[in-house]
Amino acid sequence: MKLHELRPAKGATHKVKRIGRGDGSGHGGTSTKGTKGAQSRTGFKNKMAHEGGQMPIQRRIPKRGFNNPHRVEYKVINLGQVEHLAEKYGIQEFTLENLYINGLVNQTDRIKILGNGELKGKFVFKVNAVSEKAKSAIEAAGGSVEIVK
Repeated sequence: MKLHELRPAKGATHKVKRIGRGDGSGHGGTSTKGTKGAQSRTGFKNKMAHEGGQMPIQRRIPKRGFNNPHRVEYKVINLGQVEHLAEKYGIQEFTLENLYINGLVNQTDRIKILGNGELKGKFVFKVNAVSEKAKSAIEAAGGSVEIVK
């Protein structure tokens, strides 16, 4: 093999699409843009969600509801799940760090304990929020609750 025999691999290069260079190029005449209208003109830029004079979908569909910017979202753990989680992950102390280390919550999540289900064991909770029912059930079982901000 000699230097002058080197060629790119087959399919590695493509023929350049030369637009508006006569009929012989295959892209002459209207330069592959069709005939007439804004889209065939130079400098045309289609706006996002433009529907060509038809009423856009974001204006056809009515607004509903309200998004509260100050809403606080919690990851919920029910008392019925606590026994299962403690057994599966070997957790006795339910803190933000322990739950994050075991992959149950994200680092920025806030956790709330709810009173659905029964609690048999003695557990320590250091979470962001607890319902009244859950708090009384935890303390009745001999556990403790600490609210962390």
